[in-house]
Amino acid sequence: MKNSALKVIAGLLLANNVAAVEPNWKDYASVLTAVQQGEKHGTSLALVDYAALKESGLLEKVYQQISAFPVESLSGRDEKLAFYINTYNILALKTVVDHWPLESIKDVGHIFSPVWRKDAGMIGGKSVSLDDIENKVIRPMGEPRIHLAIVCASVSCPDLRNEPYTATKLNKQLDEQANAFLRNNKKGLYITKDEIVVSKIFKWFKQDFDKVGGVESFIRAYRVDLPISYAIGADIDYDWSINAVSK
Repeated sequence: MKNSALKVIAGLLLANNVAAVEPNWKDYASVLTAVQQGEKHGTSLALVDYAALKESGLLEKVYQQISAFPVESLSGRDEKLAFYINTYNILALKTVVDHWPLESIKDVGHIFSPVWRKDAGMIGGKSVSLDDIENKVIRPMGEPRIHLAIVCASVSCPDLRNEPYTATKLNKQLDEQANAFLRNNKKGLYITKDEIVVSKIFKWFKQDFDKVGGVESFIRAYRVDLPISYAIGADIDYDWSINAVSK
């Protein structure tokens, strides 16, 4: 009987050791209170109060939390995806705040050293760039909806969500992001008299959408109201202006 009890205890301890573990996103949720709906250059979008973030210092606290987080403890695809989507967005915010004020996040870099390839922070004990996280970590997971969730601090990017992504809600959150983006007729999708025009995101990352049936199939799954006979083309001009509130 004693040995059986010990085996049960050992089993529980083992289960706890391999259980899914996510960061406590409480402080990041507070950071996201700086996100507010508004309009810029005629586009409806989620705007960020970067000046307030810089003054509060809370974003730096959140960065230190994710920088110290043991990424090896992440368990399962959704947990890893949620963590790295949040991490990308946090580091993009940090990049802007560290160089605030800016007209565009692209101003942090230049043609020979774009901002995407500059060191953005330390994650898992390694210095990473936004490009590293997007192209070496997130995209290989095979989830095209991430392109409607990671936000490069620009007007034409998908909206920065006002809550952290979590493993338990990830599928619903990504669907909501896709729905919202494809219903924004200034940066996601609009209809002319004979065609459907969509964001350049669908051209830049076409191969990712091809893995799930193609761009058209993906878009029509969310926009079942679109005319069947209309062709879909990715041609909306991309506005790289910073997604900041106006003061």
